[in-house]
Amino acid sequence: MSHRHPLFARFYARTSLLMERRIGAHRRTLLAGLTGRAIEIGAGNGLNFPHYPGTVTEVIAVEPEPHLRALAQALADTTATVPIKIVDGWADRLPADDASCDAAIASLVLCSVPDPDAALAEIARVLKPGGQLRFLEHVHHPRPARRRLQQTLDTTRAWPWFGGGCHCSRDTLTAIKNAGFTIDHLDILTSTDTGLPFPTAPQIRGTATRP
Repeated sequence: MSHRHPLFARFYARTSLLMERRIGAHRRTLLAGLTGRAIEIGAGNGLNFPHYPGTVTEVIAVEPEPHLRALAQALADTTATVPIKIVDGWADRLPADDASCDAAIASLVLCSVPDPDAALAEIARVLKPGGQLRFLEHVHHPRPARRRLQQTLDTTRAWPWFGGGCHCSRDTLTAIKNAGFTIDHLDILTSTDTGLPFPTAPQIRGTATRP
């Protein structure tokens, strides 16, 4: 089931630590107030782990890339303040039972999953009715010229090749709504807020509820 992306995984592991100087505050905001059992989709190297509040009883951290998964395990062993179980798995086949989680976290990952609609359907499946989806994602640009550039980068495969499968032109907010979630809160972030440059800007951070 593992998905190997060794060069990108090592590049991301290093650059993500530099980005964390700005992104860390948004991770804390994203996870504030969470309670119960959570599942994190595409946990990467585990940079969300230190920000889970003590009201979370367990985190199932799903990560298909072996190098990133090993780094996440090391971080969970040394810095996590809540129980974290790190597992191999895919966003469209989550290793969790139906309606078994109180919350799901998608943090800079829905850009990279092969099928975001399938991933969101799986998130809805494992969430309890009334469960929350917390998301922090980069999305397509509101300006047409920049959005066309993002689309070109994706359709020519230039950006997905460089970014380990990342697509910079996805309309993730619409995908979340189409999956049946109700948007409860939404913040629009820019490169000034996060330090993430175009074409991975702007970003959205918010909370949505499963019916």
